[in-house]
Parts: sequence; C-alpha cells; structure tokens
Amino acid sequence: MPSWLVTALWVLAALLIIWLLLIAVLWWQQKKLGNSVDWRDMMRLLPDVLRLIKRLASDKAVPRGARWMLYGLLGYLLLPIDLVPDFIPVLGYADDAIAVILVSRFALKHAGMEAIEKHWPGTDAGLKSVMSSVLPRTPRQ
Repeated sequence: MPSWLVTALWVLAALLIIWLLLIAVLWWQQKKLGNSVDWRDMMRLLPDVLRLIKRLASDKAVPRGARWMLYGLLGYLLLPIDLVPDFIPVLGYADDAIAVILVSRFALKHAGMEAIEKHWPGTDAGLKSVMSSVLPRTPRQ
C-alpha cells in the first residue's frame, strides 16, 4: 500500500475518533444535566437556526471572521455530505448539532448576544433552548 494512502487513512481515522469523542461529550453533557436529547424538538428548531445563521452571516456589523465561520457552517449543514451521514439514527444529526454549537459559541463571542437576539426569527422559548446548549455553563456553588 502506498505511504500516502496509509497517511490519509490514519488522518481519517484520527478525525473519526475525535468526532466520535465530541458526540460522546455532547451526549454525556446532556445526561449530566438531566436532559434527554429530543431530536424531534431539535429538528423543529432547525429552520430558525438556519435563518439565524444566514442573517448573522449577512450582517456587516458582525466581525468578518465570524461571518466566514457562519458561511462555512451553512455550507456544511446544507451539503449532503457529512462526517457522519444523516441517515444514521441519532449520530447522523449529532455531528450537525456539534458543528452548530461550536460555531455559535464563536459567533456569540465575536458578535455578542445582542446580535443573536436581534436576528433570531423564532420564539423566545426557542432561543432559550438553543442558547442553553451554546452558552458556557457556570459551576454551581
């Protein structure tokens, strides 16, 4: 087997392991908080999240780096090719959720909560639900 192919396979295996670990962390975090991951509810929020991402990416007041990350996220979500295919139950959408959380945290840090609230197209409860997975947790005292 050519050495470039062996290297490529090792890189793909490493990326797969990292992605699986991220999925496990998402699951563990939800269980630790006593939440169950209801994928149907998450899918109902998907159109609002996509509109939010598009609106933030189009807003010139949002820093350029955050806008590029948001456009990259839109491309990842809209393309049919994923790291974990969507037809795999639960895991197929978990990788999309992880990507949304990571990029949303980046956008929140650089654009601010005011921009997210300004561009959110859904209900207040929907925004609270989305932000509960995006906002960093503060330790309980």
